[in-house]
Amino acid sequence: MIAEQTGTGFASLGVEPDLVGALDALGISEAFPIQKLTLPDALAGRDICGKAKTGSGKTLAFGVALIQRLGESVEATGPPAPRGLVLVPTRELAGQVADVLTPLAAARRLSLVACYGGTSLDDQVQALREGCDVVVATPGRLIDLRQRDEIDLAKVSVVVLDEADRMADMGFTPQVEWLLRHLVGSHQTMLFSATLDSDVDRLVRHELSDPVHHEVMSESSTVSEMAHRFVQVHQMDKVKVAAAVCQASSRAIVFTRTKHAADRLTESLRQMKVDARPIHGDLRQKERERALKAFSEGRLPVLVATDVAARGLDVDDVDVVIHFDPPDDHKAYLHRSGRTARAGRAGLAVTLVLWNEQAGVERIQKRLGLTSPIVEMFSNDPRLAHLASWDPSEV
Repeated sequence: MIAEQTGTGFASLGVEPDLVGALDALGISEAFPIQKLTLPDALAGRDICGKAKTGSGKTLAFGVALIQRLGESVEATGPPAPRGLVLVPTRELAGQVADVLTPLAAARRLSLVACYGGTSLDDQVQALREGCDVVVATPGRLIDLRQRDEIDLAKVSVVVLDEADRMADMGFTPQVEWLLRHLVGSHQTMLFSATLDSDVDRLVRHELSDPVHHEVMSESSTVSEMAHRFVQVHQMDKVKVAAAVCQASSRAIVFTRTKHAADRLTESLRQMKVDARPIHGDLRQKERERALKAFSEGRLPVLVATDVAARGLDVDDVDVVIHFDPPDDHKAYLHRSGRTARAGRAGLAVTLVLWNEQAGVERIQKRLGLTSPIVEMFSNDPRLAHLASWDPSEV
């Protein structure tokens, strides 16, 4: 469903003055396309199915609607039970969503608790016992809390399923369905996903009631918004090529296939004077959060990540994504590459290709309609310093 709005500000979409003021205080005055499309229907209480990639502004699209729909904190005889619930696939995304929603919730005197693994369960239990209006959670941790009778979901009236495709990819669909079955009251459901395949489509059909569908940024636009470079490398020179690309960028994410490879590559990059840190599931949550915070704030120029750890990473101004190990398929390529070229900005995706990986990379190119040639380069090639502006068709 496509809707045209007469203004680009949040007030024209039906957002109430106190929340418009809270957004203004954050320096946010112009609505992104997904926000313009979904907010009027979401504020009206309709179930929403939004198709949008990470970085399109969907957190505020559902967040503003969620907070406004809940109203102000109500006086109660005991601690408030959650009335708003946001389910996300990863710990990192839970923290990021909580950070975005907290100032909006404060404008309405609403309290918010983020619940996810890798952090103290006791602290989260204590926060829930003190009462909260909104919970942002990963499915596994929320099920754990529910089975311990440490959270009451009976009063939940607004539910958000964020990055539903990532939750499905990570095998969380049964947990999500289990949680939704335990919402006993009537509720509005908003689902956001980059794709609407298989398990996600099942969630839409079974869990949403007469949803309004909104879509922005198709796969083709995701591909066209960035420059794609495919560089054939030699095994002994591969790390040096990656280092050269990192050194020519201000903020880069490098993807490896395994956690061990991420650690090994990080150490190699550091030996080449590239300031890099890894992020993967074997690291303590505090280590992951420190690395992500430093990267988000621009103090860390290079993050080396596995696919699972990077799901839901929401960092602006990433100018290059390096596929150190080529992805398994075109969906993984899009997911990884989508960390750059966000919110209309330019970006660069660089894939390093060994001789025995060329056929697989060519299949991904064909699936995405990419015609860029795979060009052999060594680490002393001057073109590595300006891959975004270099035209591979001139080879």
